[in-house]
Amino acid sequence: MRRGLRDVAPIMLGVAPFALVAGAAAVDAGLTPMQAVGLSVVVFAGASQLAAIDLFGSDAALAVIVLTGVVINLRMAMYSASIAPHFRPLRARWKAACSYILTDQAYALSIARYANEELDATERRRYYLTVAGSLWVIWQCCTLLGIVVGARVPDSWGLEFAVPLVFLSLLVPAVSSRPKLVAALVGGGVAVAGDVFAVPLDLGLIAGSIAGVAAGVATDAWLADGSAGSAGEDGGSH
Repeated sequence: MRRGLRDVAPIMLGVAPFALVAGAAAVDAGLTPMQAVGLSVVVFAGASQLAAIDLFGSDAALAVIVLTGVVINLRMAMYSASIAPHFRPLRARWKAACSYILTDQAYALSIARYANEELDATERRRYYLTVAGSLWVIWQCCTLLGIVVGARVPDSWGLEFAVPLVFLSLLVPAVSSRPKLVAALVGGGVAVAGDVFAVPLDLGLIAGSIAGVAAGVATDAWLADGSAGSAGEDGGSH
């Protein structure tokens, strides 16, 4: 548990302002403080939570909001499949608790620790719950603080602009290869086009997500084929 607290402490510095923005943006989108707290506790997912808040603010249909959250959080299914073997000996109630507080950061820290050290089931559970539980606490506390602060901020401050700024801060460091760049450009372009042409039910966001993933995968496959072809030509010349 001490190791978990030590590992997660630096990450909390980045999670805290993210949660503040999520809380303030929820109030700015028209949610009551109680609804904002409920959204944070039930959803507990930074990117999809902000996307849902943005859609709430634009009066999107509930089905679109839920579907958007599901699409953004599909990566959690991959995380679960990867980390599940380490939690197989645990009882069902512990597995349920672990699944609820699963986040990108908790997964990354835990899977790295499990790969580098031999830990028994109890040690794995304690490490994971310490990391993930700490992130849950800091997220909820800072979200609540953002709700309180956001409710006192005048509309003239343009608080709603904080949401796209947060997404941009997440996007820029993630664009680390050509397939990711293509995915970002295509996905963003389609989503913006959907907004410009007033696609009903804000479906432009979902269309942008699908188009971005498809473009990224296609670019990755094209580059891989090109590399294989070059390697074949080099091999034939020797």
